[in-house]
Amino acid sequence: MQLVVCPGSFDPIHNGHVEIITRAAKLYGSVIVAVAHNAKKTYRFTLEERIAMAEETFALFDDVTVEALPTDMLLADFVRSRGSILMVKGVRNAQDFEYEAPMASMNRHVSGVETVFLAGDPKHNHLSSTIVKEVAGYGGDVRAFVPRAVHRAFAEK
Repeated sequence: MQLVVCPGSFDPIHNGHVEIITRAAKLYGSVIVAVAHNAKKTYRFTLEERIAMAEETFALFDDVTVEALPTDMLLADFVRSRGSILMVKGVRNAQDFEYEAPMASMNRHVSGVETVFLAGDPKHNHLSSTIVKEVAGYGGDVRAFVPRAVHRAFAEK
């Protein structure tokens, strides 16, 4: 078994993310959920809130930990600094793959870090953090699409 990193902004984490992360844990043994923050992006939830929601979501998983991705470090360097050479990314469709593939190639060339793509379960293919935020922003019920911690965080905002 080996350690893998599942990176993302997770604003917020949704059931599609959870499915990929739990499958990665079953396949590889140990997962670091690396929560990213880009100062150029606008987030609904703070980095601390996103980390807390992910930690609560995976609290019962001994093989999943959550960390903030340092803003002054390349993702591939973070992966190597944790003793791994493997990232796992979920893809829902060809568009996701087209977006992710060049980054995977660059990470491999720059640092030797490989990226494995897991096809998401089709029942989650309609989910994205953007859509979840939009539905919740208009008062829609997103309970079926997000972990309890996220549903509670939307209710508190």
